[in-house]
Amino acid sequence: MTAAIRTTFCRLGTAISLSLCAATSPSAEPANGTPWRHGIIEAKSDAGILMMVTRGFAAQQGLNLDIMQFKSDAIGLKALLAGEIDSYDGALTGTVVAASRGIDVKLLGCHWPGLPHGIFVRNTIASVDDLKGKTIAISTPFSHPDVIARTLLAKHNIDAADVKFANMGGDVDRFKALVAGVVDATVISNEYTPVADKNGIRQLVSARDIVPNYIRLCMFSTGNTLSARREDAIRFLAAEMAALRYALSHRDEAIKLTREITGAKLDDERPGFIFDDAVRTSGVDPDMSIPLDKIAWMQDLLVRGGQLQRPVDLTRLVASDIRAQALARLGNKPF
Repeated sequence: MTAAIRTTFCRLGTAISLSLCAATSPSAEPANGTPWRHGIIEAKSDAGILMMVTRGFAAQQGLNLDIMQFKSDAIGLKALLAGEIDSYDGALTGTVVAASRGIDVKLLGCHWPGLPHGIFVRNTIASVDDLKGKTIAISTPFSHPDVIARTLLAKHNIDAADVKFANMGGDVDRFKALVAGVVDATVISNEYTPVADKNGIRQLVSARDIVPNYIRLCMFSTGNTLSARREDAIRFLAAEMAALRYALSHRDEAIKLTREITGAKLDDERPGFIFDDAVRTSGVDPDMSIPLDKIAWMQDLLVRGGQLQRPVDLTRLVASDIRAQALARLGNKPF
């Protein structure tokens, strides 16, 4: 991790705080007031797309923005509910389960509906059936790796009790564990495809083939926060939408930002690979839509898998008015 994006880095427990108040755009207006604190899963090869907002887009909306990185979105949800952050990027799965228990959480929009993950295995694994008796690295309950792995096994009539699940943290941790032979398989982003062969691993199945309607990342806040800071929430979403539009149309700049944030070397193919994959598959939605049909499908997946006892009223989860106001401010303006 570097300080190349004109930010101040400091350790805060398990998170890294990036103070992003300095704008790099000459047209940016000064941002005042209490910072909006947003949490993301630790930066990796898609960081340039997710964090282009640090290039002055928040300041253009008159918003101070702090971004904190967490090992998993489960930690982000806990930080949100504890009042340590105002919003976070995360999976729908854990949030829907939280909402089913009466927890105050609101969906703002889904900016990365495409799922770039896959089941990666050591070269000794030839088929899904070979996973019986093996160790699969996942993350926290209801996370992408957890749901994807369990759904794959169920589709192949493999009892979850026939494998061993190991919680190995983030993508980097699970990738290292797989390469070292600590585990036999894992679910990670397909950004590792360019480096898989030379590390003795390969992608066995694409997650898109396992859960085709699965949504990767959405943004969440709480009802209390949205009531207290409605204007800031609108500004935040408008900044994110503008940044995503810009990132998707400026490949080289997005990849450069990724390298600055992650310290990736110039010969590392992963930033370019994940960017091109996102564009090719329309994996990123700069308008941050709220696809209720896919959300309902994911909820049904959780019910069938036993992670959710009963469906919840999804309309109570969604804060569509915040997104509508942010879109109205931006209009069709390209960036």
